Amino acid sequence: MLDLKLTNARIRTVDDERPLATALGIVAGRVLGLDEDVADLPARTTVDCGGAVIVPGFGDAHNHMAWFGQSLSELELETVSTLDGLHDAVARAASALPEGAWIVGSGYDDALLGAHPDRHGLDRAGGGRPVWLKHRSGHMCTVSSAVLRQVGADTASVADPDGGVIVRDGAGVPTGLLQERAQEMVTALVMPYPVAELADALARASRVYASEGLTHVVEAGIGRGLIGRTPVEAAAYQLARDRGALLTRVELMVAADNMHPLDGHADDGAGAGIDLGLRTGFGDDRLRLGPMKIWLDGSLIGHTAAVSEPLCGHGHGVYQNSPEEMRALVVAAHRAGWRVAAHAIGDDAVDVALEAFTEAQRAFPRPDVRHRVEHAGVVRPDQLPRIAEAGLVPVPQPRFLYALGDGMAAAVGPDRVPWLYRHRSFLDHGLRVPGSSDRPVAPGAPLLGMESMVERATSSGAVLAADERVSAQQALRAYTIDAAWASHDEHRRGSLTPGKLADLVVLDRDPVDTAGEGIGTIRVLATLVGGECVYGAENLDGLA
Repeated sequence: MLDLKLTNARIRTVDDERPLATALGIVAGRVLGLDEDVADLPARTTVDCGGAVIVPGFGDAHNHMAWFGQSLSELELETVSTLDGLHDAVARAASALPEGAWIVGSGYDDALLGAHPDRHGLDRAGGGRPVWLKHRSGHMCTVSSAVLRQVGADTASVADPDGGVIVRDGAGVPTGLLQERAQEMVTALVMPYPVAELADALARASRVYASEGLTHVVEAGIGRGLIGRTPVEAAAYQLARDRGALLTRVELMVAADNMHPLDGHADDGAGAGIDLGLRTGFGDDRLRLGPMKIWLDGSLIGHTAAVSEPLCGHGHGVYQNSPEEMRALVVAAHRAGWRVAAHAIGDDAVDVALEAFTEAQRAFPRPDVRHRVEHAGVVRPDQLPRIAEAGLVPVPQPRFLYALGDGMAAAVGPDRVPWLYRHRSFLDHGLRVPGSSDRPVAPGAPLLGMESMVERATSSGAVLAADERVSAQQALRAYTIDAAWASHDEHRRGSLTPGKLADLVVLDRDPVDTAGEGIGTIRVLATLVGGECVYGAENLDGLA
């Protein structure tokens, strides 16, 4: 007997052998069959979908779940469009807090504001309290004088930390803007966060993800390092799962800062890793370890991406550590059995990633390992065949084009706009491109990401590199089977194929045949993970 039968649906399976169906049967969390395979089988629950569209569950190959979940309880600044408005928001928050309490805000965008806030404005707005405002990119933040004093960075004599920049005024005095690893001076004051607090944040994020049709996400960097929340961050995911609050499947990238040389038998080729020799793949289909994450450069919108030619009005960018050190770490992690995800936005950083992965494979061959280049924001034409030859997975974020595209285009200049966040060029070179968001840097709803893959429009209406557009069918594949493939998971999820996990999304319209309407306006009716409804049971009779 089936556990669940879904009938009267328009099913896009994303399975080339059987692309369309109208009915689907589920047993023990997996797809048993389609149409005639299940037509005569009894089911404990049968749901008439009323002509709704069913597609495989969406995957996000690069997001920051804990960061996003925490931001939901912080001062929201994404929509603030002026410095006066930002100062007003800080002042309102200050009025509700006791003296000395921290004011923490997330998501401000200097491109919207016209400039970064500075310490003096935050001092006035916050009444002298510690104020910490995080830029939407995650690659910089602005703090008040009270915070600068606490970290010993309030005078011109302070030196920049390795891999970081303390921005200064004409007299050399810090303005309050901290870029890249300079932010760690501030995070050291508040981290590590308690595991229970992070589990609560993950629960908040998970509810949002389920409402958007996400059934699998890759967390792009846990533990120590630029994005990590605590050295024991995996415990927060385990706690959220134990509580039943982790509604999506999660793969955890382990930040490179957690890696260290491993002792073991000489024959093991242990290289670098984490304690007990745990590596990519440890865990199960609900929660497991993914790649080792290494940050090579900074961000385009922060003008810290490492580029071969200077950005408009700016320099070559910032490396988090020396390229030589990072290449050695990539090789050691590869040798130890990790997949590696290298954050490389500028084309110079992409060169470093290519060199490191090529060296690793030459020294210690591993077939079909699927190392990744996270973001691949600026990729020169000559790099495309090299990425393909190395068998790498580029992981660009399509919604950046809408949310940040105007600023990125201004940063790189018109000659390099065709190199920005490519998609069609990767496909033309035989590469597979998973859908991802980098949330909360940009909105993370997969349907919005698909829309940007198809349209490539910025928020101002400009179209960036129209030749890089892809079809709606390819956009759907990116967020389903290609996202699964990037995690070596295509054999168990990503398409509605008999035997695979019953992860699926019920939509009110077809994302492939949109009849001229934007994909981003499609409504998610329900989300099922392993055949269990995690969102929208009230939208389909009998699904509860």
